[in-house]
Amino acid sequence: MRVLVTGSSGRLGRSVATGLTRLGHRVLGADRAAAGLEGVDERELDLADGEAVAALLAETRPEAIVHLAAIAVPFSAPERVILATNTTLAHTVLEAAATAGVARVLAASSPTVIGYGAPGWHPAGLPIDETHPLAPANAYALSKVVVEELVGLYARTVTGAWGAFRPCYVISPEEWAGEPTQQGHTVAERLADPALAAVSLFNYLDARDAAAFVDAWLRAPAEAVNGEVFFVGAADALAIRPVAELWREIAPQLGEQADALTGTAPVFSVAKAERVLGWRPARHWRTALRPAAASDSRPAVPVPNREPSAR
Repeated sequence: MRVLVTGSSGRLGRSVATGLTRLGHRVLGADRAAAGLEGVDERELDLADGEAVAALLAETRPEAIVHLAAIAVPFSAPERVILATNTTLAHTVLEAAATAGVARVLAASSPTVIGYGAPGWHPAGLPIDETHPLAPANAYALSKVVVEELVGLYARTVTGAWGAFRPCYVISPEEWAGEPTQQGHTVAERLADPALAAVSLFNYLDARDAAAFVDAWLRAPAEAVNGEVFFVGAADALAIRPVAELWREIAPQLGEQADALTGTAPVFSVAKAERVLGWRPARHWRTALRPAAASDSRPAVPVPNREPSAR
């Protein structure tokens, strides 16, 4: 399938674009600057420029678009800038796709749309799934709610398949090897100090698994995915100890219902993606984190070679 990936030079975009190429798709990447991705036809353009995006679609005629381009980190720019940039990029790309008759469009949202981190927030239920109420608490999260609403608008009014996915805290291959994550600390440090991962409720996603999810979405029947939203994350928590043992100390917002999250059980459920698409994450930190990267942090992080327990 001919697939255009916007934001292809970003942390998630690089893995999605190259992963889709390895899975047999013909991938076009679009971003402000090329990243030198093997097997990807990269184009440099401003995705907020409607005419430039329309011209690109007319030239390349993609069968699908995966829209990842955005300011990807909350509070990394002024709130007004984040909201305006992310919503403008999404509307420009999705409207161009609808006008060009692109058959499938999948846009990236975020788990932050449910509002965790806000004062007084508590989950409606655990594990958290796609039925959880939306309650954005910052401009980044609000921009992702707008993305989901745009997807819903086009799903109702334009033929084809339009969907959104909420990738958990993305960890790229180089970050498993010891490079800093988007928060500035390493994965090993995040594991050694569980308070660092508690901020995002211990969620995470290997970027290569995101590519496999996108591939499964692209291959699914249109009627199964049109208008649907999916959480996409690892099948375990980014924590050495069970969430049931950690929440009272560092994540009290989860409440007593978190006592059920024993073993390696995560806070976020990916059961819908497995049920609808047959997708399940293949990677987890216990095998993805390289021993050398773990040993660079103190205290040492044990990396047992075992699979996460089934939920």
